[in-house]
Amino acid sequence: MSVDSQVGDERKVVILGAGGHAKVVLDSLQAQGITVDGVVDPELARTKSVWRSVPVLGGDAYLLELDPQRFWVVNGLGSLPGNDLRQKVFNKFKSAGFQFLSVVHPSTFIGSGVTLGEGAQIMAGSIIQADCQIGNNVIVNTGAKLDHDCTVGADVHIAPGVTISGDVVIEDSVHVGTGACVIQGVTIGCGAVIGAGTVVVKPVPEYSTLIGIKPRLTKCRERE
Repeated sequence: MSVDSQVGDERKVVILGAGGHAKVVLDSLQAQGITVDGVVDPELARTKSVWRSVPVLGGDAYLLELDPQRFWVVNGLGSLPGNDLRQKVFNKFKSAGFQFLSVVHPSTFIGSGVTLGEGAQIMAGSIIQADCQIGNNVIVNTGAKLDHDCTVGADVHIAPGVTISGDVVIEDSVHVGTGACVIQGVTIGCGAVIGAGTVVVKPVPEYSTLIGIKPRLTKCRERE
């Protein structure tokens, strides 16, 4: 389903959370021409009635008491290794009957045959090439690049500036840190963490952490 068709039924659009990632999400939605009708944030609701010109509606409990068929919700929580709050919020509101709006910044490039799961967020300057599959509640963050035929599971965060070659499989709940590179054909197992700047050249076991790069000289060519 395209984002245009999602917002075509006149449901109100509400962002969950008001932190740094929510700011980027708000800018992306507005760049798409989507009106954000409110923000839900328990802490913000105690002190403010407006956030970045958007009405503060209340905390989670307020929205959960309303008819989910009247709203699209957008996950404004970011994602860091070892913190599953974004995933918990997604599951909480899905269980209550809400649907999540996907976010695709106008400056992205989305190739043919690409599928986006519910609530996927494709941020400014990112590239997703042909026949990639992106799961539910995924963040493909600013300037990240995925080449052809990649499969990305649910609740994955591909951080800013990541480069992923073709035919890569990234299983659920993986965090790929800022500026990491993944060569073609590699599988990264469920729950794994790839540190910032890491170069991944072989499969990564589930729930493991891979950090850093160790350059090595393998061969010297003869002078021509």
